[in-house]
Order: sequence, then C-alpha cells, then structure tokens
Amino acid sequence: MAAIDELRGRLAELSDLAGLGSLASWDQQVMMPRAGAPARAHQLAALERLAHELATADELGDWLAQIEGTSERLSDLDRDIVRIARRDYDRRRCVSAELAGELAQAASAGQSAWREAREASDFAAFAPALRRNVELAREYAACFSDAPRAYDALLDDYDFGVPTERIQALFSELADGLAPLFTELPQTQLLGAIAVPIEAQKAAVSATLKRVGVSDDRWRVDVSPHPFSDSLSRGDLRITTRYSDEGVESLIAALHEFGHSLYEAQIAPELERTNLGHGTSMSVHESQSKLWENHVARSPAFAPVLCEELGRGGYSIGAGELSAAVNQICPSLIRVSADQITYPLHIILRFELELGLIEGDLDVDDLPGAWNDGMRRLLGIEVPEDRLGVLQDIHWAAGLFGYFPSYAVGCLIAAQLWQQIETELGPQDAVLRNADVGGIREWLGERVHRYGRRLDTEPLVEQATGSGLDVQPFLAHARALAGAA
Repeated sequence: MAAIDELRGRLAELSDLAGLGSLASWDQQVMMPRAGAPARAHQLAALERLAHELATADELGDWLAQIEGTSERLSDLDRDIVRIARRDYDRRRCVSAELAGELAQAASAGQSAWREAREASDFAAFAPALRRNVELAREYAACFSDAPRAYDALLDDYDFGVPTERIQALFSELADGLAPLFTELPQTQLLGAIAVPIEAQKAAVSATLKRVGVSDDRWRVDVSPHPFSDSLSRGDLRITTRYSDEGVESLIAALHEFGHSLYEAQIAPELERTNLGHGTSMSVHESQSKLWENHVARSPAFAPVLCEELGRGGYSIGAGELSAAVNQICPSLIRVSADQITYPLHIILRFELELGLIEGDLDVDDLPGAWNDGMRRLLGIEVPEDRLGVLQDIHWAAGLFGYFPSYAVGCLIAAQLWQQIETELGPQDAVLRNADVGGIREWLGERVHRYGRRLDTEPLVEQATGSGLDVQPFLAHARALAGAA
C-alpha cells in the first residue's frame, strides 16, 4: 500500500478508538452504575494506552516522512491530513504511553471523586484526586520543552496557536469592557425564578430540539449532572441536559449542547474517520453552542417558540415574561446559570485559578479560598458552600486544564459570527420567531462546520468574518442587553 493509504488506515483506526472512548465516557456520565467507576477507569486507561501506542508508532513516522517527500502529488485534502497528522504525531511522541494512561485513569477516578464530593459539598474529599490531576498536568506540560510557558502546552490541546498572552490580553479588554455594564445595572429590574414543571420542560426540550434540526436517527438526548455533548460519529450525536423545578435552564442547556452537536453533524463527510473529522478547537466549538444559546435561545424573538412548546407541555407563560426571565442580568453563583454579561467573568476567574495551579502560584489546598475571593472581587458574591463554588464544574476533576478559556473566547467568536450572519443574511428576528433556522444552519455549515480541523481557530474566524479574534462584537451585544435591562 502507498504510505498515504497506510496513514489514512491508521487515522481511521484511531478515530474508531476515540469513538469507543467517547461512548465509555458518555456512559459513565449518563447510565453507568456508580460501582462501575473503578473498572471504567481501567478500561478508559487501556483504550488511551492503545490509542497512544498506535498514534506514536515508528511506522507512522516513517509513513509521514515518505509522504512529505512527495507532497506535491497529494490532493489538497491529503495535504491537510498529513500536515495535522505531523503536528499530532510530534506532540504525542513527546508523551509516554505510561503518562497517557495515567492521565486517563486519574481523569476517570477524579470524576467519580468529584461527584461524591460535590453531593457532600466536601472539597477536602476531592482534594487528593485534584492534586493528582494537577501533578499529572504539570508533568504533561513539561513534555513540551518548546512551549514558552507550561500553560501554553495545555492550551495547544484545545486552541492550537492561541497562547496564554493572547488569552490574557483578550480577557483584560473583556473585563474592562464588562465592568461598567455590570456595576451600573439597575438592581430593581431583577426577577424571581419562574417555576416550570419538569414534565413541561421535558416536552419543550424534545419539541424545540426537533424544530431546530434534531432528528431521532442521528441524535440522542439524555440527562446528566453536568450538561454536555459528545460525537461518536457524524451519525451518532449525544446531547444531555438537566432539570430543576425553577427556570428553564434545561431548554437553554439543550440548545447550547445542540450547537456543539450540529458542528460535528455538519463537518464535511469526506473528513469522517480522518484526523480532520472533528471541530478544530474548543473555542470554535464553544462559539457554536454560545451562538445557539445567546443569539437564538435567549433572543426575545425566539421566546414565542419556547412559550409555544412549554404550552403544549402544559405550562403557560407569556413571551415577554419568559424573555425577561432568561435574560435578567444578575450575579450568579453557578457558571452554567449565569447571564450573558457576567458569564465571561466566571471564566476569567477559572482561567486565573488554573493558571496559578499549573504554574505553581496556587496550591490545591488554597483553591476554595482563592475561588471565594475571586467571586467576591469579580462578581460581588459570597460563596456559601463548596458545592456552589469550587466544586460546581467537572473539568478539573477530568484533568481538563487549559479548557476553560475556550468558554469565554467562544462567546467572543459567537458574537462575531452572529454579526456576520446578520450582515449577510439580514436581521434574523423574523426567522427566530418561526424557528425557521435552516438558513442559519446552512451558513454555519458552509462557513464554519465543513472545515473540521483543516483551519485553526484564528484562521477560521478570519475566513468566516474577515477579522481575527475581536472583543468588540461581544461588548456591543452586552451593551444592548444592559440597555434593555
């Protein structure tokens, strides 16, 4: 076989293993009995070790060397496959199979420890697992001797080419722009939470997702403690949400996760089972979920759609009341429940804390106090217990350091993309009132989704909007929200 065929075969095998790992992780968070956690940690570690061995094998390097010597004969697609394969190969060769397995096992064990500690609001019970994840993250970062900073090595796994200093500059401009909006909001406008029966929410979630494009033959919708989305393939897309007696977070979260899964669903078919067949970065991925959350689900123009589906589920509410409830601006303890203006401040805090953990300026034992101090400084909130503070997110339990910045960068990209959509397609209020979002899906598929990993974060944003990462469209969106409060 030609080297390019050998390479493609190996990449397809690695894609299949990644899909099996995703299935095992999805099951752990959605369906697995708690007693299965120790065995699942070993299973995921075994999968990771096998994938690592296949992805770093000497023959893969030989194939790449052979192909790179005759790259002029390749198609444009194969050139991109080889380019990203070389990047991935070189990065993974820096990490031993043993460390890769330890990272996977510690992440699985950490998630189980986090769930129990979160329920008990007991950070001390989680601290040993977190400390292990931090130690392994530092060890992993140290494998990349060419990274200017340890944190840069972690960021490159989620947003290649967007370094720590770039994030710090964006977040500084963002915080400066949000501060006056946040401090000048009229507190008298705050509303109490609306009480929506869970059965009505479930009916509305199912119906609304179908109206925006979810089909039973490709999507599955479930419940988990922390809403998430996973793609096992273009034809096997998993969404979860969660329900409570107050508010309609379940609807907002479901549409958020739909944005993630739609991205994977609309990647070009020819990229499936290659190294290009997933979203290019977590920031771009988060931009897709935030576009559907912030610019669709929370839009006053979309409120009648949500009201209609809640009504069919047995709960009656006016569009104005619902829109006011989902768009009220008020400091919140919980990141996933935060309003659009204060949400990025939650991310800035997490970025500061994990940067300190990785670079040695913050000890794990001091994390709850640092968290509480940051919430007080950035949002003016006192944290009553760890369950509502430092234990609320699963990411550090899963060893996902370098992931959090993508949430705020994703907000920025979403605002840029939405601004471009309305520039090219016109104002979308009438479209949203009828949930006639086919044009939005098609635009995103053509300008963002189809490329998979062929373009990195900033080049993709530049291709879609004409400029690189930019804080100003989001700040303009935030100012409009603040003016309507």
